[in-house]
Amino acid sequence: MQAQIQALLAAQGGVGAGGAATGSNMGPHMEVAKPAIFNGEAERVGGFITACRLYIKMRLRGNTVEEQIQWVLTYVQGGSADVWKENVMEELEAGEVEYESVEEFFTILRKEFGGGEEESVKAAELRKLEQEGKTMEEFVQEFKRAVRGSGYEGRPLVKEFKRGINGGIRRKLMEAENPPTSIENWYRRATALDRNWRESRREEERLRGKKETTGGAPKQEQQQILP
Repeated sequence: MQAQIQALLAAQGGVGAGGAATGSNMGPHMEVAKPAIFNGEAERVGGFITACRLYIKMRLRGNTVEEQIQWVLTYVQGGSADVWKENVMEELEAGEVEYESVEEFFTILRKEFGGGEEESVKAAELRKLEQEGKTMEEFVQEFKRAVRGSGYEGRPLVKEFKRGINGGIRRKLMEAENPPTSIENWYRRATALDRNWRESRREEERLRGKKETTGGAPKQEQQQILP
């Protein structure tokens, strides 16, 4: 297993200090940051997985699942992580475990080192989110980031989203003839409603500015402005 890891690292450009891979020739047009060494600290597991996931997507997509996992393991060093890494490598070498995807391996990694702490932190972050002056597109992206690793799904997830968005949009969607039920429908319809409202506000401001500039709006425009 060690020989396989060394061969994989050599193909990527060598090994730097601490056993981490250095420069890579895999992909001539874009630099992708490699993850920092992970030593098993619970608060760092989410960031480590995200960095590994991005690098694999950009540089190692064509490699086998086993090679991708071996690459991730080269960045697992120190602390409680060393013993776990040795056990994983022995299991892989003996054929005792087999992962269908690197995402399955990440799930095991998160459960091993997250210790529930990261999930509670992410859940607390999710419960604090509010749209306020953000566009719905901005809020949805911020909400999705907080959802990852929070443990929220289904109805509780929808409930948190409804709580966080602005009251006017929430009321319109809840009072609609066919209110959204799934979180994806809430994302989509809330975004469309927010976008339409902002476009309407911009049009009103444009017409108001034109009226102030000309000293009065044509009769047709005045009728459009009136509620």
